Amino acid sequence: MSNSSSVNAMNADYLAPVNTQTWVNGRHNVRCVKVIHETWDVKTFCFMAQQPVMFFFKPGQFVTLELEIEGKQVMRSYTISSSPSVPYSFSITVKRVPGGQVSNWLHDNMVMGSELAVHGPVGQFNCIDFPNEKVLLLSGGVGITPVMSMARWWFDTNAEVDVTFIHSARSPRDVIYTRELDHMAARLDNFGLYLIVERMENGLPWQGYRGYLDAAKLDMISPDFMEREIFCCGPVPYMKAVKSLLQSRGFDMSRYHEESFGATPADVVEDAIELAEVAQAEADAVNQADLLKVEFANSGKSIQIGAGETLHNAAARLDLMIPKACGMGICGTCKVLVKEGQTKMEHNGGITDDDVEAGYVLSCCTIPQSDVVIEY
Repeated sequence: MSNSSSVNAMNADYLAPVNTQTWVNGRHNVRCVKVIHETWDVKTFCFMAQQPVMFFFKPGQFVTLELEIEGKQVMRSYTISSSPSVPYSFSITVKRVPGGQVSNWLHDNMVMGSELAVHGPVGQFNCIDFPNEKVLLLSGGVGITPVMSMARWWFDTNAEVDVTFIHSARSPRDVIYTRELDHMAARLDNFGLYLIVERMENGLPWQGYRGYLDAAKLDMISPDFMEREIFCCGPVPYMKAVKSLLQSRGFDMSRYHEESFGATPADVVEDAIELAEVAQAEADAVNQADLLKVEFANSGKSIQIGAGETLHNAAARLDLMIPKACGMGICGTCKVLVKEGQTKMEHNGGITDDDVEAGYVLSCCTIPQSDVVIEY
């Protein structure tokens, strides 16, 4: 068989429907296949599965990376910046944060060929669940990633969606995806692109807006914003300012959606909070007359806990470290199966209805309502 015939046979085998699986929420092994330098401190990492998988997800959702850094397992959530219209791979875009453990490790160590596990996709912030013919995308800094996924989806699928895209950055050199955004705006009549930079830099020309997004700029750029579905993502101060601006104008906030998992505390703060919660739970348990038993079947360990304590804290008290990233029921990393007993879960989109139907819960936000047995 000739080399060309062999390659064609390999490609046919790789893309054969019988060999192609569909991505579902869970743990998946992937390989980095491309690293793109977006700006001086931002990189995009593209991943594919070891076996062909079609990565279908709702634009705006995110994954949680499972990494080993300095001998310790570290979990961190990142929005998928690519579009499901390019289904055989997915990408995340990461800004190097001074002192940031994971972002610096990724920038310094993640290269083509690197292998890792990811969990997901999950997330309530997406454009599929909130369809509208007119949308306003608002982003600040690297918060552009989920709304860029939405924009790519609409662009690739030729959707009849009127898009106004307003992105804020520190300076011209900090604008992410500049060429692709310009390409979209040049090709579509219903795609309006508006860039705002906080400050100028010597030698870099700029023809866009300067300063910050305020009421005057919003009225000038999108005079019909009251009629649009709004998706917003960026640093916490940015989102607070946007929310305050919209509320002051009487916008229907049921049509305002924001991505907030990026505000997750740093590891050290998160661990301190959890230790405090465990200590408080232990103190409360002493005074509880009706303790509940939590049994972890795989490890053979069990513990009596007081009312209001989560499954994750119960596990931590037994030195069972259930992986978690957000601690708020968003990322889906801490999913466990309840084999027996009743529980109450208050999550934020990190678990699917199918998983709930099958008996799974997110341990970080699930409280036993009776004696329970957990598969862990």
